[in-house]
Amino acid sequence: MAATLQGKRIAFLAADGVEEVEYVQPREAVEKAGATAELVSLKPGSIQAFNHLDKSRTYDVDVTADKADAAGYDALVLPGGVANPDFLRGDPDAVRFVKAFFDAGKPVGVICHGPWTLVEADVVRGRRITSWPTLRTDLTNAGATWVDEECVTDGNLTSSRNPDDLPAFCAQITKTFA
Repeated sequence: MAATLQGKRIAFLAADGVEEVEYVQPREAVEKAGATAELVSLKPGSIQAFNHLDKSRTYDVDVTADKADAAGYDALVLPGGVANPDFLRGDPDAVRFVKAFFDAGKPVGVICHGPWTLVEADVVRGRRITSWPTLRTDLTNAGATWVDEECVTDGNLTSSRNPDDLPAFCAQITKTFA
């Protein structure tokens, strides 16, 4: 039986520079499973997605991080892209929002460069995680055990390395979020 997310509300935290496919495919996966997805970002309006280093589409923001409350969501997804997580980790409201999911024990999915925000929120210590390879040192220095695997689930945290891992990542977060 396929995982169902009927009645679940999933937050996608992203900013300008988000890797489009890492936002779109997980969002489509949770919505197909019945969830309501909302884009949380740093400013109202829209965010600029990228396809690697090229501008792609823009996406409308549903709520800003300073007004978002993790208590109103069942799970969180942090897509990657190089600029996106760098902007997020520098924003105290975004970091607070992420940390609140871990404090509440809610499931979180993160891919590619997304774990930079987890490092800033100090929530990777003692966890097994994967990411884009260049984050290995950052994650290790923050107390995580970094592994080079397609998809890793450690408690409430699911992580993947890159867009090639999206099929496994989407399947796992749908299952974990259910």
